[in-house]
Amino acid sequence: MSEAGYTPPSATATASPIAELRGVTKRFGEVLAADDLNLSIRAGEFLSFLGPSGCGKTTALRMLAGFETPTSGEVRLDGAVVNTLEPYRRPVNMVFQHYALFPHLTVAQNIGYGLRQRRPKPPRAEIDRKVRSALEIVRLDGFEGRRIWEMSGGQQQRVALARAIVNEPKLLLLDEPMAALDRKLRKEMQIELQNIQRRLGITFILVTHDQEEALSMSDRICIMRDGRIVQTGAPRELYDQPRNRYVAGFVGTSNFFDGAVTGLDGGTARVAIRDGIVLAGRALAPVAAGQAVSVSIRPEQIRLVRAAAGGETGWPVSILNRIFLGEHTEYLVKHESLGEFMVLTPRQAELSDGPFNAGEQLTAVWDAGSALVLDKD
Repeated sequence: MSEAGYTPPSATATASPIAELRGVTKRFGEVLAADDLNLSIRAGEFLSFLGPSGCGKTTALRMLAGFETPTSGEVRLDGAVVNTLEPYRRPVNMVFQHYALFPHLTVAQNIGYGLRQRRPKPPRAEIDRKVRSALEIVRLDGFEGRRIWEMSGGQQQRVALARAIVNEPKLLLLDEPMAALDRKLRKEMQIELQNIQRRLGITFILVTHDQEEALSMSDRICIMRDGRIVQTGAPRELYDQPRNRYVAGFVGTSNFFDGAVTGLDGGTARVAIRDGIVLAGRALAPVAAGQAVSVSIRPEQIRLVRAAAGGETGWPVSILNRIFLGEHTEYLVKHESLGEFMVLTPRQAELSDGPFNAGEQLTAVWDAGSALVLDKD
């Protein structure tokens, strides 16, 4: 098929990826914004691009939308190359970070705007029916006549979402749509977006720098760095089996202890840290003796005890800081040689053992299987 227009796939093609990036590179002059991106996106999944500002995630989203053209490589929708196909001719809609709503139009007029631009224009009764259906989906029934400036931030986001889904796109692209919301409302909208996505079966692609947002909402997460895809996988896979230190540090919180491999025993590596301290951990990828690595341990996998049980290996630490967060408490502790690291203690443990206080001398304990030995790159 040529790029002159978009043709839906045949019934026999439904098993193919709904969208693909094949060797996609994007340059803005001398700036390399996206570098050899290869990704297959499944129909009906919730995929997130996660990474810091400037990593290329928004550029990838804009190339899928048609707002940017790849310098090289192919963007495919339903198997068809769409590199130069105009955005309005793609089965794609986008919800922008600042919503881009029209303040002079009512809620219903904003939602139906895209339908009114179609040629041939649908009958007014059909537009009204689809607008009402979209309002029902985002739970804004009865708000048809409101002006945008009369709506709260969360309500405006729902209007932007309704405007996108009313066109029944195959791909719904979300460019950090919850960045302007407060924490409580953001959590509510995360659940709402998941419910809407499951109800409609539309493929959602989210761009975010918020790891909690990506972990809580996504079927798969695509971690990006410096314009490249570092690792793609399910949230639990990325959390439990990060490819390197960068992924472990960006997906969740982790403590890192740098050193060099001194020995190997099956899948376990021994790592010399400093002052004669050797930590053991699972090596998720092949490592060699002498290789510089990081030992990663999640804060929730460390226990603080006043006295280690028999057979437990512990590290004497002093508490520097205590932050009570309701369901858990975060402790910043310090070991003479390992340095400072974070420990997360669940509320239930504190109720039974009692809280620890700044300045208290304790023992930090973790299982060797909880530690991961990772490439530092």
